[in-house]
Amino acid sequence: MAAGCPSMSLLADMMNFDRLRPEAITAPSSGIVSVIDYGRMKPGLVPLWAGEGDLSTPAFISDAAAQSLAAGETFYTWQRGLPELREAIAAYSSRLYGRAIDAERFTVTSSGMHAIQMVLRCIVGTGDEVIVLTPAWPNCAAAAALAGASVREVPLDCSDGGWSLDLDRLRDAIGPRTRALFINTPANPTGWTADRDTLGALLGVAREKGLFIIADEIYGRFFYAGGRAPSFHDVMNDDDPVFFVNSFSKNWAMTGWRAGWIEAPAELGTAFANLVQYSTSGLAAFIQRGAIAAIEKGEPFVEEQVERAHRARDIFIDALAATNRVSIAKPAGAFYSFFAIDGIEDTREAAFRIVDEAGVGLAPGSAFGEAGNRFLRACFHRRLDEVETAANRLAEWIGSRAR
Repeated sequence: MAAGCPSMSLLADMMNFDRLRPEAITAPSSGIVSVIDYGRMKPGLVPLWAGEGDLSTPAFISDAAAQSLAAGETFYTWQRGLPELREAIAAYSSRLYGRAIDAERFTVTSSGMHAIQMVLRCIVGTGDEVIVLTPAWPNCAAAAALAGASVREVPLDCSDGGWSLDLDRLRDAIGPRTRALFINTPANPTGWTADRDTLGALLGVAREKGLFIIADEIYGRFFYAGGRAPSFHDVMNDDDPVFFVNSFSKNWAMTGWRAGWIEAPAELGTAFANLVQYSTSGLAAFIQRGAIAAIEKGEPFVEEQVERAHRARDIFIDALAATNRVSIAKPAGAFYSFFAIDGIEDTREAAFRIVDEAGVGLAPGSAFGEAGNRFLRACFHRRLDEVETAANRLAEWIGSRAR
């Protein structure tokens, strides 16, 4: 054996999985990905399972990144993001929310998921609790668990396919170890969208109980009543303990670019710079150049996307509602339909069957927490003809079960 090499017995001991951190070993597998992996190669399938649209990133964004690469911008850069990008995000946010927001409140991240992980690292640890409204995108709960914290689920109420929050139920869930409320609105997967009064009430609870709010408003532009969805920006003060996590993924068709941002009190800028340093060491400059182009030139593209999603929503939900065997309603925001089919309880099994028998890819509701077990999620943010095809196939499949 070469000098300096560990013995086989030592290697075997090192590879004893019992010695690894349980948070890593027990991190849950994605129930969504399991269905995608099963059906992704099926000819003719209409994939409505993933949380993204079908459009590639527009050329004006890609060209800006390519020009940056051609100019040799391939070196380390600012930990918190290029100053030009942080200024652009601040200007965009100020326009969107109708209030001046300083660039010092923003940190650029390597995706919205990275933003969530860094905020959680700031505010929770072993023994702490985070309250999550469910059904919920599973990544926040998983990220909290990896940080050593636990999640307390507060189920939304469902009536006639629509969703609402019982504030008393949320209050009752707050315990001595609760540190934060994770509020995703408009919500994935339900489309639940908090109105301004509800956001004010949630902020009041956080102030009263000394809690942080993690505000995931990534779908805020996909709001079908017009304009943008209500935001904590509408009810908060600058010194309120609200951490916003956001991403370029949905608005500008940039899911694969992995670019996002945090908005938080400016005093935490150094802390976030350090967390970036010890995680990704910063987002590539050429990606940030594309992000600048997106946020400065992309408003017409965002508006077109929202309008197309609005039309797709109505096509999909009208077709399924006409079967009279589906609990479904038109969501106020986001671009998902979260629906229950009469007689189906095991939606994981149903999702696999629908791939094989209807040629449509859906996400099983069991992937979104216990409150989602009876439901299936469809992402309708696709070409209208594809959405119509998928809706008709599903309606026919549902009808065949009734015969």
